[in-house]
Amino acid sequence: MTDISEMSGKKGAGEAELEAEVAAAEPEPEPEPVAVEPEPEPVAAEPEPKAEPEAGAVVEAPVVEVVAAAVPVQPRRPRESAAAAVQSVVRTEEAVLIDDADLAAALESIMLVVDEPVGELQLAQVLEQPVERIARTLEDISARYTAAGHGIDLRRVAGGWRLYTRPEYAAYVERFVLDGQSVRLTQAALETLAVVAYKQPVTRSRISAIRGVNCDGVMRTLVTRGLIEECGTEPETGAYLYRTTPLFLEKLGLNSVDQLPPLAPFLPDDVEEVLDASG
Repeated sequence: MTDISEMSGKKGAGEAELEAEVAAAEPEPEPEPVAVEPEPEPVAAEPEPKAEPEAGAVVEAPVVEVVAAAVPVQPRRPRESAAAAVQSVVRTEEAVLIDDADLAAALESIMLVVDEPVGELQLAQVLEQPVERIARTLEDISARYTAAGHGIDLRRVAGGWRLYTRPEYAAYVERFVLDGQSVRLTQAALETLAVVAYKQPVTRSRISAIRGVNCDGVMRTLVTRGLIEECGTEPETGAYLYRTTPLFLEKLGLNSVDQLPPLAPFLPDDVEEVLDASG
């Protein structure tokens, strides 16, 4: 009996050691991964609802709204046009033109700024005065300048009125303005201009026949400077006719071509033969 129990005890001890060795040889199972839950996003706090005013409570309005309501917006007025502004100024000044002295002063002021002769009708319209009164006042001013010996003269030229310097002071004015430099017409241009002035209306071919040379280039120069201009065509040939301009009268200080000096004293004795040959 003793031997069997000892053998069974040894056998149990050996099986236990064998199971322990097998357990040590087997690999340990890997731990399962643990899922990480994402952090919750921050939730914006909802604004607290404003408490509704109780019935009967007085609610104050914002200061901005009160100020805006107190200052009403004024509508913009349309700007006046330049012509309306000028007319208003003219009418305002016209109201003070109550005597001849004021009218004369206004005319003198206008004469100082015009760059070409201005007619009596235009002056009458601007000053809103009768044409007869304007003409009489201008003549009085001109006579007063002459009697007082002024260096300027108010003259009627080319159908209008303009201030001019006195001929006796022309040398001083020319020295001041031109300063030794002057742009004058050539001799050919002066001759051509004289033919147009005394024979107008006249064609280019007629001018060339009188001068004996071609004058096309000179005619273009005179037209460019505004001294002559076209004034129709000749019925027989259809050629253009030319005449002098108001600027020509203004430069010579004349009121019309009728005031041109007579040509007879400057013509040669055989002028009739020359004209017949050119005709």
